[in-house]
Amino acid sequence: MNPKLVAAAEAVKLVRDGQVVGLGSGSTAELAILELGKRIQSEGIRVIGIPTSRKSEAVGKGAGIPISTLDEYDVVDITIDGADEVDPHLDLIKGLGGALLREKMVAEATEKEVIVVDESKLVQQLGTKAPLPTEVVQFSHHHIGKRIASLGCTPELRSVDGKPYVTDNGNYIFDCRFAKGIEDARRLDSELHSIVGIVETGLFIDIADIVIVGSCSGARTIRRSELDEERLLR
Repeated sequence: MNPKLVAAAEAVKLVRDGQVVGLGSGSTAELAILELGKRIQSEGIRVIGIPTSRKSEAVGKGAGIPISTLDEYDVVDITIDGADEVDPHLDLIKGLGGALLREKMVAEATEKEVIVVDESKLVQQLGTKAPLPTEVVQFSHHHIGKRIASLGCTPELRSVDGKPYVTDNGNYIFDCRFAKGIEDARRLDSELHSIVGIVETGLFIDIADIVIVGSCSGARTIRRSELDEERLLR
């Protein structure tokens, strides 16, 4: 079985009739969009989709999901999205797909944020496998990159076919690599946001409510509420 599909299918079971659903970006999230479309066709459930990228909007429309925006729906009942890394606290790195700004906007409007991944995305420390995507304005982006580098990482301007990659929002992305991983994600996120010209970071701290990990043998569900309860019992 495809571990990504296992996680996606399990997450879509959480969607209820009449809900507003955030449509995540990336390969696993797109599988969830397709699975949601199947539920619409087979069960007749009614949902409204809030896409996190132009790609997820196109996939959603193709799957038969009615599409809207946060301007029309201030509160999203549930979002199903992917991640590039997940640590033991359920904090995330996202943005290798280039949709981090819209993903975070939809996530922060969401009552239940569900993350779908395969086991390869689980890490003990953020930044050890994936770089940290950081979205910046185009104006003086080299200057911004130097400021980012001063925080102890190596920022690389993302490019496609020899040209800078441009996000759906018209911005650039620096993929930032940390030699020893990110020691304090919360502090780093604050430091990055203090740099003028940075639009958003791929650090998603205290945002995921549920992480569903797919494998060839099935799906495992990790809930933030259970982690919090474990901490209280220690």
